[in-house]
Parts: sequence; C-alpha cells; structure tokens
Amino acid sequence: MTDNEKLKQRFLRDPLERRLGGLAATLARISSNARNSESTIIVENLLDEAKHFIEWTAADTDAETVAELVQIQQLITLWKKSWKTAVHDKTQRILLSTLAKEWSDKALQSSRLG
Repeated sequence: MTDNEKLKQRFLRDPLERRLGGLAATLARISSNARNSESTIIVENLLDEAKHFIEWTAADTDAETVAELVQIQQLITLWKKSWKTAVHDKTQRILLSTLAKEWSDKALQSSRLG
C-alpha cells in the first residue's frame, strides 16, 4: 500500500466536516508557505495534498460546495504546473498565498467548524 493510499484511508475515516477542516488547514499552510521562496518543495507537496483532499471529499458535499471545490482544484492544478517558475516571482508567491487563504476560508466555512 502506498503512502498516498494510506493517507486516503485515514482521511476518509473522518466525517465530512473534519475532512473539509483538514482541507482548510492544508490550504492555510499553502498560504503561509507560499510567501517564502525557500519553501518550494513544501508548497508543491501541499498543493498535491489539497488536490487529493478535494478529490476525496467533493462527492460527499452539496452541489454548491462541489462547484467551489472543483474550481479550487482546477486552480491548484494550474498553480502546481507553474510553481517552479512562479516561486521566483515575489508577486506570484503573494498571489498564491492570498488565493490559498481565500480557499481555506471557504473550506472552513463549508466545514461549519469555524
């Protein structure tokens, strides 16, 4: 069993609210790490993690939340593809940080935990 499969099994044991809260926490970590040009690998890994969390959660949410999560996942995919060059541009790092904070807030609101 791969680490990713173990993570998925552990993640799916939690109720939907906690999974959305976990997604919000991962997105918040992207926000805080994206501002630092030395956190390239950390941000890449967190982007992957967030993408998986959305994939594993979206089907269990209402239509409005699904739409928001799919949009966030698409943007995460674009950021992941461009991150190796974007990391060298302070403006791009700040933009990702700001967007990830907004995404985190939306996920937390959907979780009803915060």
